[in-house]
Amino acid sequence: MIACDMNAEAPSRHIVLLSVHGLFRGHNLELGRDADTGGQILYVIELARALAKRPDVGQVDLFTRLVDDPNISPDYAVPIEPIGDGARIVRIEAGPPEYLPKEQLWDHLDTFADNALSFLRESDRLPCLIHSHYADAGYVGVRLSAQLGVPLVHTGHSLGRVKRRRLLASGVKQDVIDTRYNMTRRINAEEETLGAASLVITSTTQEIEEQYGLYDHYQPERMQVIPPGTDLERFRPPDGREQKAPIRNELLRFLREPKKPLILALSRPDERKNIATLVEAYGESPELQRTANLVIVAGNRDDLRDMDSGAQTVLTDILLLIDLYDLYGRVAYPKHHSADEVALLYQIAAASRGVFINPALTEPFGLTLIEAAASGLPIVATEDGGPIDIIDHCRNGILIDPLDKQDITKALLKVLCDASGWRKLAQNGLAGVRKHYAWSAHADSYMEALGPLLEKVQPPPQAPLSRRRILYHDRAIFTDLDQNLLGDPDSLADFIRILRDNRKCSTFGIATGRRLDSALAIMRRYGIPRPDVLITALGTEIYYAPQLTADGSWTRHIDNLWYPRRVRDLLVELPGVKPQQKSEQSRFKVSFFYDPEHAPSLDDIGSLLHQADLNVHLNLSFGQFLDVVPARASKGLALRYVADQWGIPLEHCLCAGGSGADEDMMRGNTLAVVVANRHNEELSKLIDTESIYFAQEPFAAGILEAIDHYDFFAACQVPPAPDAEPASLTELSQSDESGAASQTPADGDDQSSGHEDEEESARPS
Repeated sequence: MIACDMNAEAPSRHIVLLSVHGLFRGHNLELGRDADTGGQILYVIELARALAKRPDVGQVDLFTRLVDDPNISPDYAVPIEPIGDGARIVRIEAGPPEYLPKEQLWDHLDTFADNALSFLRESDRLPCLIHSHYADAGYVGVRLSAQLGVPLVHTGHSLGRVKRRRLLASGVKQDVIDTRYNMTRRINAEEETLGAASLVITSTTQEIEEQYGLYDHYQPERMQVIPPGTDLERFRPPDGREQKAPIRNELLRFLREPKKPLILALSRPDERKNIATLVEAYGESPELQRTANLVIVAGNRDDLRDMDSGAQTVLTDILLLIDLYDLYGRVAYPKHHSADEVALLYQIAAASRGVFINPALTEPFGLTLIEAAASGLPIVATEDGGPIDIIDHCRNGILIDPLDKQDITKALLKVLCDASGWRKLAQNGLAGVRKHYAWSAHADSYMEALGPLLEKVQPPPQAPLSRRRILYHDRAIFTDLDQNLLGDPDSLADFIRILRDNRKCSTFGIATGRRLDSALAIMRRYGIPRPDVLITALGTEIYYAPQLTADGSWTRHIDNLWYPRRVRDLLVELPGVKPQQKSEQSRFKVSFFYDPEHAPSLDDIGSLLHQADLNVHLNLSFGQFLDVVPARASKGLALRYVADQWGIPLEHCLCAGGSGADEDMMRGNTLAVVVANRHNEELSKLIDTESIYFAQEPFAAGILEAIDHYDFFAACQVPPAPDAEPASLTELSQSDESGAASQTPADGDDQSSGHEDEEESARPS
């Protein structure tokens, strides 16, 4: 395996961009198709191309989800698509093949992460950097960054806490928000990502102060404003050819006086884009109607009734307002446009000496504004968000209160009715975009910001063990100790016999929250054979048979940004939180007794640690034992490290768990079983996950049941599900809007426990 060597020649740099949801391809982007296929898609595609053009970058891979759905183009089912020299889209399988809205992807992100890592391991180079886009990609990026030992860079694009505030203000109930949008899981992922990211790239200063400032892991020193670029070869002033474009004829068929200037509004049909208020302002101003025509380009549609309910509502309101104000002949609202025609729309409006307007309630950046500016089109834009910086840099337009119809009308008339002022605004915009918003300038600033991070990149951990690979071992069983193997001596004896009968093909591993000495003692007491791999202390230690050789490479890997004394000093002052005895502490595990009657909630403790810039994993078991371990340490991460070192596919790893501490072992590509013990309610949220089997039997009998279920020593796979007709994209969208198809999000921080059966000792570990 070739690692990314930052001391080698610069072109060896391999950058991976992650953007999981939506539809990505290298041509004719379907921007505005739905809420998931907006400006973020274009931003990430253009970023990949701009970075790949640099001489100090060898390869840029954009990882997104592979979608094989008869309702959409087959382009999205192509595993690898080149999008320019040194840049390509890599599509990763995750979950069902059909297109899903982002709110329904959360249960499939661990599979995405596992498959992405497998792809990288099989390639000829590993990345020097992971750059995630949006919360779902951040969730994946945290895991890939931890496993590869490379920096994580993140761009949020849209933030859950901001959206939740807005929805609450609009009257949507908290439980509806969480169910429909999986908001708790999204915000938890954002907090985890902000804690792990070495750099957060934003578009505006306001985004840092007013949006990221809402998060516990708000660290402005790790945040940098690098505005997106625009393609100056594509977006340019009109040259006359736009007058012959088919899209111009499409607009003209709506308009009685086509020579009037055009007021152009271009966005997806989203309530936050506030197009209805623009139509009301136009409809209530006879002067504005005499001066200009209005063009509304709001996504693509064949049949309004087939669109998701949110877009359907927005477009219906627009059509009703056009009818109310009798604006026929003065407003154009085409049903279709291609991505290649967007630049022509700006040019057509500029040639008419018109104006571009973005009346959104809030606009994190405003990519359409710099596209309009690059086309020589003055702008009028909301005073909330990115337009503030754009107009400050370019001096090419007017900011407006998006809820004030008179303010909108006044600004539009001021631009449209002053010919010399219009020319100055257009010229200022062209100059400002070249200076501040070219993609080449963005790539320069990007690589300059990454310089200090890339210098610190270390090769991923490799176990320095002089051990012979176990011949023919192409599968493995990993099990918790107390919750799975203890409690039923008869089924344990059967399990041990099955292991011994299949030692030639299967590796045996134990993953426990216990210390090494405690685990060995309990195994000796119950006659459990010494495993090939022993993962102890909640994934912070790994030992190999036959001499219990410790993996020092793993130890160095998880030591990244681990500050146990700061954790101890911060939590010891809390009511209801008391340090456990020294025998329960270790280099990578800080342990406390937790009194739920007096202690802060786990959410509050997590927030406190985040605010202190401590990125860790919290584990609460049995409601009374609280452990804090490094962010790179867990049973699941340790298992994946071992599987990678030994060349065992995750799809051939059977993971048996009985409590919340085992959850991250079981998510993703591993085969898994939840045995029927009294603590498996902590894992009940996994019940609908395809590759997780809920056994009817407890303890080792449950593992034996799963061995039969997966035909583990033969086929070793999830048994085929009964044939079911997949839901159409429309049905998925409609069910998502009603909240019926969304999964209930996890509550607060991860409740995983690293502790075992409390009957075995006063304080199990």
